[in-house]
Amino acid sequence: MIASDTDRGTLRLDKWLWAARFFKTRALATEAVAGGKVHVNGDRCKPARKVHPGDRVTVQRGQEVFEVEVLGINVQRRPATEARQLYAETTESVARREAEAIRRREQRDTARPGRRPDKRERRHIRRFIRKEGET
Repeated sequence: MIASDTDRGTLRLDKWLWAARFFKTRALATEAVAGGKVHVNGDRCKPARKVHPGDRVTVQRGQEVFEVEVLGINVQRRPATEARQLYAETTESVARREAEAIRRREQRDTARPGRRPDKRERRHIRRFIRKEGET
C-alpha cells in the first residue's frame, strides 16, 4: 500500500495556502507562488513544493506580508477558526503588519481634507491659480 502525502505530513504548497485561507481559490494560490509572492524557508519555490510542519512560509498578499510557521496539514478547506490552527504568525510579522497599517491609515488621513471647499474658498483657489500662471 502506498502512503499518501497527508499520511507523511506533507502537502503541496498551493493546497496548503488554500486550506489555510490565505487565498480564496487554489488557482490564486498557484498564481501567487509562481509569481514569486510566496517563499518557503526563504527560498522561492514552485506550487507543487511539499510543505511540512515546521517550515517557515512568507506570503505577500497585496501590501501585507505574512511570515508564518506551518503547524499542521489539512487537505480540506475548513472554517477560518480551524484554518488558523494550521499556522502561527511570528510576532515580528504581526508587529510589522500593524505598523504598516497605522502608517497607511495616517497617510490616508493627511492626504485629503475633511470636506470640499465651499464657493468662497473655490473663488480664492481660482484667483491663486490665475496669479501663479501669470508669473
